[in-house]
Amino acid sequence: MIVYTVGTFDLLHVGHLALLQYCKSLGGSLAVGVASDRVVNSYKPNVPVIPLEQRMEMLKALSCVDIVIAYDELEYVSGCKEVNADIFVIGEDWGNKPHNLAVESYLKSAGKQIKQVSYNPRTSSTTIKKNVVEQTYNIRNFKMAVA
Repeated sequence: MIVYTVGTFDLLHVGHLALLQYCKSLGGSLAVGVASDRVVNSYKPNVPVIPLEQRMEMLKALSCVDIVIAYDELEYVSGCKEVNADIFVIGEDWGNKPHNLAVESYLKSAGKQIKQVSYNPRTSSTTIKKNVVEQTYNIRNFKMAVA
């Protein structure tokens, strides 16, 4: 059985790890699709901090991950077909956008499963980025106040 999930996986953190470990627990092999900068920029204002190749390298190093592929279009059917996914794991913010509905339709017609998971509340890449910016701002203000 092959489990497939997708994401940006920028600034790899414990939330990512919890998701990937959960996905691995569902089946024999875990395949992870990693969004290219172009894909991320199509739905978020900023591209990832970590380049695609490095994000993929970090994921490949995790013992729970068996396959890592990049995707350069905001669609998931081709990735599901490429890895021959039996289960596709999605996040709680899935929604009903055309690319989401297309993969749901494909999975249903192919007799495959889709599982939705909640995000780990402990952290997120966005939270980490905000903390870094805040700390940088605080250090800069402290140095100016001391000078």
